[in-house]
This record gives sequence, structure tokens and C-alpha cells, in this order.
Amino acid sequence: MQTLTIDFICSLDGYGSAVGWPGWWGMESPEYLDWLDDAPAGDDPLLMGANTYRVMSKLTAGGEPGTDALNGIPKYVFSSSLRAPLTWANSTLVDTDAVDYVGRLKEESDRPLRTIGSVALCRSFLNAGLVDRYRVVIFPVITGASGRERIFDGYPDVTLELVEARTFDRRTQLLEYIPTVVDGPPGR
Repeated sequence: MQTLTIDFICSLDGYGSAVGWPGWWGMESPEYLDWLDDAPAGDDPLLMGANTYRVMSKLTAGGEPGTDALNGIPKYVFSSSLRAPLTWANSTLVDTDAVDYVGRLKEESDRPLRTIGSVALCRSFLNAGLVDRYRVVIFPVITGASGRERIFDGYPDVTLELVEARTFDRRTQLLEYIPTVVDGPPGR
């Protein structure tokens, strides 16, 4: 069975985006972009929802640094609002239950799976017990006033075992964890 890694990029205060800020909060350092290009998971199929599909396909078409590699990667887009055929190369529209589909895909895929964005979709995968890893890249900004999409709102309690940590250009942190959903705080 293949693994599913949830990939998030966020501000220090846990927002996935912020009004008025450029992509990667303007801090897509050379070391981070090199890591994106060279990461072994770079060819792994991507899972995403409709909103992430719309944003990322537009960024890729616009030449946003670090996004051109996404064109050649298989993408599974879970949506009831988008219509086939999808225009972004190598994208498959899935209009059935995402949890059931990904459960089967984990059994049948010849590559590990990962997500890109798609906060609610990722939360549903965690709640269904499908998530094997969380990889979070934290950018050194606090976007309290302009932040949008708090990534972990609505999550159950989860403990995390750190399995990898890295710093890019002495400012951006990559943290990779194995998650375990728990019934609540310890000692209840």
C-alpha cells in the first residue's frame, strides 16, 4: 500500500494564504526552489480540490517560480463543480467520494501520493485514517491581519512524531511528521 503525504505551506501563524501577499509570501528562496526541483517526491501524483486546482493551474500558466514542474505530474482533482476535460495537463477529474477513491488509489498506485493545498480535503483524509505523513513548510511571516485559510481549524486532536526537519536559507522551515489522531488531550 502506498503512503499519502499531506503537503502544506503556511505562515508561522498557520495561514495557507494571505490577502495582498505574493506566492510563498515572497520568500521562495533559491535553496527552497532547488529542493522543490530535486525532491524525490516531486513526481508523485498530486491530490487536490477544485479551489486549489483553479489557483495552481493559473499560477503555473502564469509562470510562477517553482510551479512549472507540476505540469508533468499526474493530478487527481476532486470536484463536483468542475467539468471535464480539465485544461491543466495530466489532470484527472474525480467526481466520486474522495475518501473512497483515495483509499483505493493508495492500494493501486505505483507511486506514493501527496496533496497540494486543499485544506478541507486533507482534513477529510486525516479523519478517514488515510494520512501517513504531514510535510509542512513554514515561512517566517505572521499574517494575522491579512491571513486567510487557517490550515488546522476544524481538525481533531493529533500528536505528531517528527521524522525530518530542514531549514532553507536560514529562514524557512520544513517539518515532516507522522500523525496520530487522539481522542483528546492526554490525561483527560
